[in-house]
Amino acid sequence: MPPIELITAPGLPIPAGHYSHATRAGNLVCVSGQLPMRPDGTHTGDRPFEEQAEQTLANLRTVLEAAGASFSDCIEVTVYLVGVEHWKAFNEIYARHFGEWKPARAVVPVSALHYGYLLEISARAWVERN
Repeated sequence: MPPIELITAPGLPIPAGHYSHATRAGNLVCVSGQLPMRPDGTHTGDRPFEEQAEQTLANLRTVLEAAGASFSDCIEVTVYLVGVEHWKAFNEIYARHFGEWKPARAVVPVSALHYGYLLEISARAWVERN
């Protein structure tokens, strides 16, 4: 098994819990669940769903980039969504960020998330090492 690298994304708050933004083992990058927290650490739980979704995807992009990856390297994405009424709006925002690339994905309805957040996204990416 290759060594596991812990990845901290510059520009995002240090995780408050006992986890890393992401880990990398060989070519596999596993990104921890990203919430719509702003880079300065302030919360967006009081903001509209669309704003929360955009911030969450921006945070996901930042972590992927810190690992040398991008959305087009994602092989699997898991979305925890509060309120199935947001599914359509999320799908449109997600498709705009991922473009033509369609990794495997699960959208899991949940009853609540921390700080009034309406979504959380985790991902796995495959990145060839040079």
